[in-house]
Amino acid sequence: MGTVSLQNLSSFTLLESPTKVKDLAENAKKKGYSALALTDVNITYGLVNFYKAAKETGIKPLLGMQLRINGLIDQANKYDLIVIAKDDQGYKNILRLSSAVNLLTENGEKENVLELEELKKYLGHLVIITPSNLHSELKMLQTNNPNMGANYVRTLKDAVPTSSSIYLGVYADQGQQEYINYLRSLATQFELSLAAVEDGQYLNRNEQFLRRTLQAIKSNTHLENVEQLAKQAGSHYLRTSEELQVNYRKFGIEDALENAEKIGQLCNAKITFQDPQLPKFKQNKFPTSKEYLHSLAQNGLAKRFKGRIPERYQKRLDYELKVINEMGFDDYFLIVWDVMNFAHSVHITTGPGRGSAAGSLVSYALRITEVDPLEYNLLFERFLNPARQQMPDIDLDIPDNRRDEVIKYMFEKYGMNHAAQILTFGTLAAKQVLKDVCRVFGLNKVETYRWLDAIPHAKGKITLAEAYQKSKELQLLVNTNTFSKILFATAEHLENLPRHYSIHAAGLVITDDSLAEIVGLQAGPLGIPVTQQTKLNVESLGLLKIDFLGLRNLTILGNIIAALKSEGVEIDPNQIPLNDQETLALFQRGDTDAVFQFESDGIKRVLEQLHPDSFEDIVAVNALYRPGPMNNIGHFINRKHGKERVQYPDPSLKKILGPTYGVLVYQEQVMQTAQVLAGFSLGEADLLRRAMSKKNADVIQKEREKFIQGAVKLGRRKEVAEQVYDYIAQFANYGFNRSHAVAYSKIAFWLAYFKVHYPGAFYLSLLNSNIGNRNKIAQYLMQAQEAGIKTLPPDIENSQADFSLENGKILVGLKAIRGLRSDLLKQILEIKRPIKSMTDFLWKIDNNLLSADAIANLIKAGAFDRLAPNRNELLKINKDLVESVKMAGSNLSLFETLEPKIEEEKMPTAAEKSAMEVEAMGFSTGINPIIAVQKYARKYNAKRLQAFESNEQGIAVGKLMRIKQITTKKGDNMAFAVFSDSSGDKDFTIFPQVWEKVEENLKIGDIYLLQVKTQSDRFSPTKTQFLLSNARKVNFKD
Repeated sequence: MGTVSLQNLSSFTLLESPTKVKDLAENAKKKGYSALALTDVNITYGLVNFYKAAKETGIKPLLGMQLRINGLIDQANKYDLIVIAKDDQGYKNILRLSSAVNLLTENGEKENVLELEELKKYLGHLVIITPSNLHSELKMLQTNNPNMGANYVRTLKDAVPTSSSIYLGVYADQGQQEYINYLRSLATQFELSLAAVEDGQYLNRNEQFLRRTLQAIKSNTHLENVEQLAKQAGSHYLRTSEELQVNYRKFGIEDALENAEKIGQLCNAKITFQDPQLPKFKQNKFPTSKEYLHSLAQNGLAKRFKGRIPERYQKRLDYELKVINEMGFDDYFLIVWDVMNFAHSVHITTGPGRGSAAGSLVSYALRITEVDPLEYNLLFERFLNPARQQMPDIDLDIPDNRRDEVIKYMFEKYGMNHAAQILTFGTLAAKQVLKDVCRVFGLNKVETYRWLDAIPHAKGKITLAEAYQKSKELQLLVNTNTFSKILFATAEHLENLPRHYSIHAAGLVITDDSLAEIVGLQAGPLGIPVTQQTKLNVESLGLLKIDFLGLRNLTILGNIIAALKSEGVEIDPNQIPLNDQETLALFQRGDTDAVFQFESDGIKRVLEQLHPDSFEDIVAVNALYRPGPMNNIGHFINRKHGKERVQYPDPSLKKILGPTYGVLVYQEQVMQTAQVLAGFSLGEADLLRRAMSKKNADVIQKEREKFIQGAVKLGRRKEVAEQVYDYIAQFANYGFNRSHAVAYSKIAFWLAYFKVHYPGAFYLSLLNSNIGNRNKIAQYLMQAQEAGIKTLPPDIENSQADFSLENGKILVGLKAIRGLRSDLLKQILEIKRPIKSMTDFLWKIDNNLLSADAIANLIKAGAFDRLAPNRNELLKINKDLVESVKMAGSNLSLFETLEPKIEEEKMPTAAEKSAMEVEAMGFSTGINPIIAVQKYARKYNAKRLQAFESNEQGIAVGKLMRIKQITTKKGDNMAFAVFSDSSGDKDFTIFPQVWEKVEENLKIGDIYLLQVKTQSDRFSPTKTQFLLSNARKVNFKD
């Protein structure tokens, strides 16, 4: 065997090494190695990727870790051991060791170190090597205790079982000869061998600076003398095979290299990749999972139809159950049913379905979904295809405020070592790495943001190399001097390395086997462990992943239902009639703010033009309003309104394409077309759809021939078959999953229904879901007022923490008030009612929580209006009153002496009250003047600000929120302003010639008729820049 490297860090020892595992394998191959080990510190994040990369490169992967433990030399310090798996059991032991260390504390707040004694049980089937960098500790200890080294080796030998091998690590370098001799004597004494370990921290000598930069990022420190440091070459790099031979021969330790080669031959651990292995669903009601699933599905469907299942439903159910059983997925459906059953039992609002799972009648019968697939002509084969052996994928939507409950249930049901959340990494992406490098290079905030602002905006991810090509400003910065060139080059080298670990937003894995022996575990939030492998690796190792996606709109929906229930109104969303005319009218006028998936101005315009008169139309819009199929929206609208002739490639397709006016909208239509026209089974048709969507040219051509032959066999003309095939091939890539469109359109319809029929509960839920986002709260309060809902300022007697309903009116919650500490808020809610006066309130609050500023915000927000309506009078005495209460303590007579007297003040006007509320909360509960001018706005065909697109001109009505005048380089005055309407705020640029015209007329808080012009922002082409052409103050007498 050739040269073997036994100790290497990768970038998965976070912020300690710049080496990517793929580069490590490729570099080692080029430098003449036949095998190498990955030995990251205490973790196994990189082992799966490393194993794959090494196999692809043609080099033998050795699966290892650098284990940090106590108890080897003394109890006061931590020491490392290199552990490499001899065989598959050894690999499991490494994963166990890593899990034992990393399950100690959550979030990696401190480095976890275990005692040797705690880890002994996992030290079998390993090659264990003392690291070469141990010599300084041993040398120091040997001075005080000549037997320390011997004690160290003896402790290690006593702890390690006979199935493992121990080597003393040695490193051939200047200044090491004395230590090498000492190690040789220890090896002789204990009948051990030396092994060459190089402590590889980076790939090449010049990358030492990259490691130092990473370490500075990690420790939040600065690098001094950057240009000098960048020139320094390091010694802990991956040497060539030839360099090693020369070095180890020079120090007379060629045997250490030979022993490394022997270790390479000895270690043969493998990682097994496989399809997902389903855990067994544990139950004792039926002999088999098949029988239990059949019983649950049969009874569930019978309940849906009140005991009388139609024949076609029974036939479909039997077929699906047969396919599920033959494909071995009975347990999968039981697992998903069980968790959804739990969610329903604790009144968690679940969605009607997600993705192709809504096409399954079994899912509908089990209440996994709430979409009847036969009613909506949905295809089971789009979800689970017997012609394609692949796991079903049921993603579950859960309200984002209750997702943790569901995750915790799964963990408690399947157990500590059998359920875990999934690891993900935050990376050093372009802006992040540039920001970090600027910081450690000592740049101040202004200098740093100059670099960051030079990165051009992009829709997707942009790399530093792409940014450099596109940004002249960045090119100028980089080429300013040597320091700047080093800064940018360093950032480029470190770009996309993992920076920190996090948790996958949705995924949870479950297995019957030990997760600690498959992926390794570490501590996570809620006491639920996290895998040490990311999503793709978890799946490739055969673990079942279920996604629980936190959906904010389900939280809103659940809160609406709860608010109505508290008012004595109980509504099951599944019973909402999908032909409700008032709800359809809302869609027709595009009044879909806060309606799931129909909120953008673009889709609102489509709704206005289409004028949907059925739920099917809404489903179609949801499917069409996406990149690609958008091109068909015009045809769809024109055909619906008879402005364009509806055409079908063949009359037999009328039933399939009729509901969408001859436009191919859904993936299921591709499948049905292949079935009807060419005699494909739905399973074969699904394979065709997949081939088309992946643009696999060879498969598409092969399927084309099959399609045409099948069509001709059924009596179709060849040219018609060719025409139809080309038609579906053209649109198949853009077709949308109908099952998903139906399910998500149901959520949209439900929300729209509540917006129309129960606007108080609807806006209450919206407001509570946006606490902290003051712009959104102001927008939704205005919309609530437009809908006729009265809004009340907070009330110290009756307000809850959140917004609430009071006799059909929305009462602002105390959490909306700025400056209220959480402990003060808690006590306000807990103090004894009634509150008789502001003084009575202050007496009931602990002195250490009293703050004149916080009380002032309560006054300004209107919290004491019921007790004392003149806010000015309370504000005048507030500070003195708070101080008097504090000084008096519990001495009432002293307080009576100190209590300030209320002096008469002018009652604030409505406008002044509104200004106070904006100051205290960021919004006002008073009737917004914009609402009063809606009729005026319609007179001038005014548009909502959010409805403007780039390169438009038009009229809008807006309230002036902020304005700032600046002077241009030419000495002209211009301004930037913010105008607001019920759709939100917009930034306006007012150029000098317009500013000269409107400057004297603009006053913050007034309402204006605006002449608006828009254009693409030159700094960010995806954004729209608003320009003011003119502004005229609204005269309410007009």
